[in-house]
Amino acid sequence: MNEKSLAPSLLLAMPQMTDPNFARSVVLLCEHGKEGTMGLVVNRPTTTPLSSVVQWESLAARASDVRVWIGGPVEPHRGWILSRFDPGTRDRIEIGESLYLSGSVEALRRFLSAPPELRRQGRFLLGYAGWAPGQLEGELAASAWLNAPLELDLVFETPPERMWDAAVRSLGIDPASLQMGPGVH
Repeated sequence: MNEKSLAPSLLLAMPQMTDPNFARSVVLLCEHGKEGTMGLVVNRPTTTPLSSVVQWESLAARASDVRVWIGGPVEPHRGWILSRFDPGTRDRIEIGESLYLSGSVEALRRFLSAPPELRRQGRFLLGYAGWAPGQLEGELAASAWLNAPLELDLVFETPPERMWDAAVRSLGIDPASLQMGPGVH
């Protein structure tokens, strides 16, 4: 990360964001730098059980409580484990204090082997959100997004349907006061 990195933080879509991939989305910025930006939408759960995406014989018993989340429109078949506990794999990245990201099968196995109370502090996401170099800065300048500090309890404890509203309120803003205006998408 460099001095001007926005990661880790949250991006909150403004009302003018009409792209269905991002309308009322909360995006966790995982990486932001001169090569571009990568983030995960953290408030888009599906009703799809993980066992229908990952075909392992012993998965059903260990992952009956795990559902798939939509992390973004880029590479929608690529899976990510986002968790508050360190999976202990070599590929994992600590993107914030007590926040880890991995795309490895070993991290998925460790996540699924964790006790249910730890699994509730994590997500299995498919896809991600990506921006080319300078693209996110342009969208921020066009008022397409609000930027908020990362709050892990907001990400992991707030019901997804209330997360956008709660995140906007955490900035001291009444969501009803946000007006449509210039933006992207």
